Amino acid sequence: MKGKVEAIIGTQWGDEGKGRVVDAVASRVDVVARYQGGANAGHTVMAEGETYIFHLLPSGMLYPGKTCVIGNGVVIDPQQLIDELEELQDKGKDRARLVISESAHVVMPYHKVLDGMEERFRGTGRRIGTTRRGIGPCYMDKVSRRGIRMEDLLEPDVLREKLTFNLEYNNLLLTRIYEESPLSFGEIYDEALAWGERLAPYIGDGSLVIHKALEAGDTVLLEGAQGTLLDIDHGTYPFVTSSNAVGGGGCTGAGIGPVRISRMTGVTKAYCTRVGSGPFPTEAEEEVATRLRDRGGEYGATTGRPRRCGWLDLVALKHAVRVNGLTGIALTKLDVLSGEKDLPVCVAYSHEGRRDEDFRGGYSYLENVKPVFQKLAGWQEDISGCDTWESLPEEARKYITFIEEQTGVPVVFIGVGAKREQMIRRGL
Repeated sequence: MKGKVEAIIGTQWGDEGKGRVVDAVASRVDVVARYQGGANAGHTVMAEGETYIFHLLPSGMLYPGKTCVIGNGVVIDPQQLIDELEELQDKGKDRARLVISESAHVVMPYHKVLDGMEERFRGTGRRIGTTRRGIGPCYMDKVSRRGIRMEDLLEPDVLREKLTFNLEYNNLLLTRIYEESPLSFGEIYDEALAWGERLAPYIGDGSLVIHKALEAGDTVLLEGAQGTLLDIDHGTYPFVTSSNAVGGGGCTGAGIGPVRISRMTGVTKAYCTRVGSGPFPTEAEEEVATRLRDRGGEYGATTGRPRRCGWLDLVALKHAVRVNGLTGIALTKLDVLSGEKDLPVCVAYSHEGRRDEDFRGGYSYLENVKPVFQKLAGWQEDISGCDTWESLPEEARKYITFIEEQTGVPVVFIGVGAKREQMIRRGL
């Protein structure tokens, strides 16, 4: 094996700052590959005085000479992707070579409609809190073996056959279960052909591109979306996403073998946030949550929804370390904690009179646990200008050291602000 593969994944409920970590690493890799999720994710990168929000494009697109791959594990909203590409082109920032996996599945208009209908059908109290971008229904079609893939957009006869079947099936759901009007074949078919024509230059075999890069000795960076606690298997089910956001998903979602991955970095916010419904053991009371939200700009990059905010959960973080096999932690937004007198950190859960230090993702369990906090001293200094470990306040260094001791994993990156240069590297 000549080249190396690194992976950067989220350890919480998404929104950890993966985009800026990928951007920081992308300068020294050759290929950046997004491996799962869809336009329900938003990776924010601040570079050269501008803010870029990528929903589908890999965060390495801003670097000239790189290859960026959208892997087969991603579900693609073609219009969203076209809009992102055109925005970069208008700004003269489409600097990387883009390859879209031909076997990635397409989010069709009926997926978005069904996403909203299913959320409505669940009713108050049972809603998942999806972005209604059609992600879940698209993955459902993929698993049910009736999905439309990117390669199908290039074959009018194949597309016609598949779309005819899918609309027959999904229009039955819309009309007979949800009592909605059926969708038009012609309108969707014409739109899909136009997508294929526009994206044809980019569609290829993403897995093969990655393989050839590795054979040439290049370094590949896998970019995950969402986070471990939203993983369909290892997250807080059923309040999860529809794909495998953990590091193992990078193998199937990009088409590489697991032995290729040499470094697995988990991105962790210095506190916790969550968007949408579901259990959140360390959620803070509203006064504290508002303070963290305002300081951290905690509003969804995709939806604009305010994020729920709370304290760092080490029980959940150790779970992420275990299921991902993390070799390092990238700690982001440490600057947001400046000004707090005390910093509660959850080290265990209390459940039915016993102390649990091991994470369980089931809804009924997490809804009934109480966090066991250990308070660490906060700091008052503005750390946004710190550029070395030694320049951080002693209390901030102790906070980081405590995380390392509890998880057994080194913190290799410390984010002290949103800009590219506001970071301290310790091995990343």
